[in-house]
Amino acid sequence: MANEAKNFQDLIAHCKEYGFIFQSSELYDGLSAVYDYGQLGAQLKKNLRDAWWKSMTQLHENIVGIDAAIFMHPTVWKASGHVDSFSDPMIDNKDSKKRYRVDHLIEAFAESLNKEAADALITQMDNLLAADDFAGIKKLIEDNKITCTISKTCNWTDVRQFNLMFKTEFGAVASENPEDNMVYLRPETAQGIFVNFLNVQKTGRMKIPFGIAQTGKAFRNEIVARQFIFRMREFEQMEMQYFIRPGSQKQWYEFWKAERKTWLENMGIPTTKLRYHDHVKLAHYADAAVDIEYEFPFGWKELEGIHSRTDFDLSQHAKFSKKKIQYFDNDLNEAGKPYGNYTPFVIETSIGLDRLFLTIISQAYTEETWNKEDGTPDSRVVMRIPPKLAPTKLAILPLLKKDGLPEIARELMNDCKNDFMCFYEEKDAIGKRYRRMDAIGTPYCVTIDHQTKEDQTVTIRHRDTMQQERISITEVKKRVQEGIS
Repeated sequence: MANEAKNFQDLIAHCKEYGFIFQSSELYDGLSAVYDYGQLGAQLKKNLRDAWWKSMTQLHENIVGIDAAIFMHPTVWKASGHVDSFSDPMIDNKDSKKRYRVDHLIEAFAESLNKEAADALITQMDNLLAADDFAGIKKLIEDNKITCTISKTCNWTDVRQFNLMFKTEFGAVASENPEDNMVYLRPETAQGIFVNFLNVQKTGRMKIPFGIAQTGKAFRNEIVARQFIFRMREFEQMEMQYFIRPGSQKQWYEFWKAERKTWLENMGIPTTKLRYHDHVKLAHYADAAVDIEYEFPFGWKELEGIHSRTDFDLSQHAKFSKKKIQYFDNDLNEAGKPYGNYTPFVIETSIGLDRLFLTIISQAYTEETWNKEDGTPDSRVVMRIPPKLAPTKLAILPLLKKDGLPEIARELMNDCKNDFMCFYEEKDAIGKRYRRMDAIGTPYCVTIDHQTKEDQTVTIRHRDTMQQERISITEVKKRVQEGIS
């Protein structure tokens, strides 16, 4: 009956039609790779953010949350390595002047090949990038006759690095040297955690191992941003840095690797749609790194990263700030062991909220067709968003706009809306209203009809099965709460 996804363009159109996601500044023909979340998208995004925050800061006793500023001292990014090495290999077409990230250019070409040839090409690319062999990358592009989408030519510049950080000026006082007032829009949220390590550890009396979590906006000047909200210039991250004793990183790396995959599965993502992908080339700060990938409609792509960052970040900030950033481990000191005073190592979990959003809606979007009892065809588009995450939990639908039915419906609405998100609608035939609720992922609909006036019962309809049952109106709130818990 169900035809699971998924024409990706249909999903994108659905998101706009029902108020999930809009192109930013669409009134002025839009801004590339920047999107606005509509009324339903904003609520779904909040639900995802809240679920992550609860899982980290409420369900783990030794993890706390902060909210660091987007603007940070420019030396932060020098210490972290972003000024010198936060860049991607780029290539320009000499005829069109269009710039491409080389991995995106090659991956787009690979999509036109059969699976065996595509896998071989991507493997070649990964190996060359891991070796920083930019000449080899250019030769790979030329040998495969990969052309520019605009000029249709293969007339390429050499491959070179391009820094992805946005710059801006800070303060209102002009300076002869623009560099004096220059700051960056943060390209990640992690550094706000590292520079607050001592503040949080001391004020919270935190004992290692412990974590600091944060959600917030980050900004990257992606040259080629595509695949809807998968890669954007303004996006939101959910990161947790877990501070541990040196030498215990392998144990905690494996722990968080398993923990994060289990959490994603608990969000309704099937195990078969998730896989681990070890990094071919490690970042300058890591001694181990793995991506949890999801099978999007456009292929397997990174959803979440788990990185063993060693003591790189805290050591770098100590070096550049000329301030001591260490932890005194009473347990080691009392045991008479050496190194009671040390720089903690870090395990990072980092997931893009926008990518998680795209994962949930990609998994949820379903087109269904079937034959009714009389043999006539019927169909619907349904968003099978897990009830606990759905933007609206309950739709309250009086069958008619008269005979006192709206008054009963409003009373039920007032009773429920303090506990979960509800939606009230009187317009159109009940079948059309059901279809609209299916399309936005509302798990429960309650219809108020004339029988309600007689025996105080209502019809509750379940989104996924379309089954309907008669229950007491006093049972509605409890039934929905059980379904979304």
